[in-house]
Amino acid sequence: METDEVLQRIGSCGVTAVIRLQDREILQDVCRVLIDGGVKVLEITMTVPGAISAIKELTAIFNGQALIGAGTVMNVEDAVCVIEAGAQFVVSPIYKNEIIDTCNRMNTLVMPGCFTPTEIYSAWERGAEVIKIFPATKLGPQFIKDIHGPMKDVLLVPTGGVSLNNAAEFIRAGAYALGVGTDLLNKRMIRDHDWNGLAKRAELFIQAVKSGRCEPLGETV
Repeated sequence: METDEVLQRIGSCGVTAVIRLQDREILQDVCRVLIDGGVKVLEITMTVPGAISAIKELTAIFNGQALIGAGTVMNVEDAVCVIEAGAQFVVSPIYKNEIIDTCNRMNTLVMPGCFTPTEIYSAWERGAEVIKIFPATKLGPQFIKDIHGPMKDVLLVPTGGVSLNNAAEFIRAGAYALGVGTDLLNKRMIRDHDWNGLAKRAELFIQAVKSGRCEPLGETV
């Protein structure tokens, strides 16, 4: 899949599920429930046991149904391994030129983690298609709006601290999509195998994105 199509599908969905499960036995079930709930962009972090083999397996199982990417990628070696395993996008909590260059060379969308305006613009200039704002907990929706004042074309995905309480606000502020972990992947629901509850939570995040896109914030004066 071309990076342009991957980028379009991330934006179209609006929510990337950041999956950090330690139990590989239920990973496939959780992914299927999220997809059924409308969250069709799944980031399997390198903290998941056997993450590389999991990405290879999930890419085959959900081919055509969802995007499967890799998260918490911290070095070039892991970037190469996850891409070769089938990851359709690569996410990192840090900004590292070598990871961006490797993903570009291997024709895979890359989303580096940035925190400052300088990091954001440097990563964008380097060739990152979209920028992960991390941790968004410390910055809030207004930061997204402020960055788009001088950098209106940069696509931003806040991650860390995104919840149902602020999801629509982040989108209204101009976020291209959202990276959501804890508040989507409810630990109690997963522990109890409450798949209906988890699917409903996914639906609520998708609804929040749609709501935010219907009511954008005004332009910065």
